Amino acid sequence: MYDKKLLILGASELQVPAIKKTQEMSHCCIAVDYDPNAVGRAIADKFYEISTLDYNGIRNIAEKENINGIFTICSDRPMRVVAKIGEELGLSTISQKSALLATNKGYMRKALESMNVPIPYYEICNNENAYSAAITNYGFPIVVKPSDNSGSRGVSYVKSKENAALAYKYARDNSLDKLVIVEEFMEGKEVSVEAFVCEGRVIIVQITDKITTGAPHFVEMGHSQPSALDEAVIHDIKDVTIKAINALEIKGGPVHVEIIVTNDGAKIVELGARLGGDFIATNLVPLSTGVDLVAATINWALGKDVDLQSRDNKFAAIRYLSNLENVHFNNEIIKELEYFSWNRLSVNELKSSRDREGLFIVSDITREKMEEKIEKIRDSIHCNVENLFW
Repeated sequence: MYDKKLLILGASELQVPAIKKTQEMSHCCIAVDYDPNAVGRAIADKFYEISTLDYNGIRNIAEKENINGIFTICSDRPMRVVAKIGEELGLSTISQKSALLATNKGYMRKALESMNVPIPYYEICNNENAYSAAITNYGFPIVVKPSDNSGSRGVSYVKSKENAALAYKYARDNSLDKLVIVEEFMEGKEVSVEAFVCEGRVIIVQITDKITTGAPHFVEMGHSQPSALDEAVIHDIKDVTIKAINALEIKGGPVHVEIIVTNDGAKIVELGARLGGDFIATNLVPLSTGVDLVAATINWALGKDVDLQSRDNKFAAIRYLSNLENVHFNNEIIKELEYFSWNRLSVNELKSSRDREGLFIVSDITREKMEEKIEKIRDSIHCNVENLFW
């Protein structure tokens, strides 16, 4: 007998932990996804083949199933549907206003700026003339990105006028609202923050050091927890995180914040009112802290108390692979892996997170031991070293 009914928007690999955890907590899991072959379809209690952005269709399912909660993890785009249905049905979700601010980079920048949260200089461009004026004003290098998208789609580093036109087209083609943002290129260490808002209070759960491909597309290729940055920098990161969450008026639930630590201090790249993707919240955080953020999100969606008490002080990391030729793992290495996945892709250039074809996760009681494991694995894979980035 099920306790409650939960509607999960998405049934991809990244949503599988939410599906399994919902069932583990004795709730009925109803999943929706436009992909008929979504991996979560086979394990969900009920599955509807429908886009996670189809408000009318999902609203009909929510009423038909008489759900007790609605949520998604590790995905920005469905958050507006989650918030709209949540408000209409009186469920525990963020507000529609916060959902818009947390998913549209243009609105997000304006909200952060209005509350004096540290961000890069930026310009929102609605046509090529405005774009030309912006790049003339800022000079180079700059970052060009779509106003409305996620997963590094449409993002480019532009260092000269020579490739500026191509960057504009790439960003606009990937922007759902057809607006393009030109912003200051920030140099420094990149981190992400996993936070949770309980009764209006922001709780920082974990801070993650990042490895990216760098210019031109900044695709994330590695994450390590906890951050190795010094205490003063960590304090600054936490302070900026809390200010940003409050600026977007997020009153409850999980928040994933991306930050670059510049010479002028921590500055917001962007944030999402959901769990961090790339296995950060679902795998790394439980390994490094013992905190189950998926269970916390489920309980919050049901209006229940949330447990965020840290139980461990360990180290965890994920590394992504691209253009992998082959793997030679012996039994010793296999035993050290927390997780491994490899899906052959015919991709020559890493332009977004979808272009990565493999990953592994490791953890240990010290940073040194964790790094030793990573090096052993590095020696056991064969690929173009330039495609590792770590």
